[in-house]
Amino acid sequence: MNVVIAGGGNVGTYLALDLKDAGHDVLVIEIDPDVAGRGAHLGFKWMVRDACEVSALDLAGLATADVVVATTGDDEDNLVVSLLAKQEFAVPRVIARVNHPKNHWLFNQTWGVDVAVSTPHLLAALTEEAVSVGSLVRLMQLESSGAHLVEVTLAPASPAAGVELAQLGLPRDASVVAVVRHAHVVVPRGDTVLEPGDEVLVLASPESEDTVRSLLVAPGGPAGLRPASAPAAPAGNGSGQTPPSGGLAGA
Repeated sequence: MNVVIAGGGNVGTYLALDLKDAGHDVLVIEIDPDVAGRGAHLGFKWMVRDACEVSALDLAGLATADVVVATTGDDEDNLVVSLLAKQEFAVPRVIARVNHPKNHWLFNQTWGVDVAVSTPHLLAALTEEAVSVGSLVRLMQLESSGAHLVEVTLAPASPAAGVELAQLGLPRDASVVAVVRHAHVVVPRGDTVLEPGDEVLVLASPESEDTVRSLLVAPGGPAGLRPASAPAAPAGNGSGQTPPSGGLAGA
């Protein structure tokens, strides 16, 4: 897989190392020559250019890239890189880092982002997942489809306890993708019987989340759901490609 990473800081460098070790072809674009120089020995390619310039992305070979990852510490730069990667070079998969949670609503298909990664939201969701039993926790949102990866640890009173997946009655736009039982992954099948304490991972559309919750969460149990994405955009700011006046939060 051909991967281009914009931003050679700690996040971009460690990501490049992991992908390189997995056998992928990796190029990191970094505007600071000192940063690129310090990483020259790491075994993947560097290019000292401004990743927000079309000419730099063209030189980096985005026309043949499978994935572009924008990992800079500046949300505006990450949005520009994402938009150029998708609109100018039609990169199949664009992943962007969200530095400031209040900017998360901008990281969507309008700006060319397929997957937005917000560390604060991930940490919050994982923290809630670790301490919550019987509540639905949203772990991730897939921007391209709008689907959510949600998780629930089944409480003893869950209506799904003791029920086969085939008999659970999940809506057509929701699917159990994994069950974690006693620290082991159980590949879900129609005859898989859910048990109290199971961690059930479900890929679901936003419209089906309430149904999924009613099928897995005990009546009267916690209804908590921590979204992976930021709150909805203010009226009038969600349809265009121009950030709100005054710039992005944290910029």
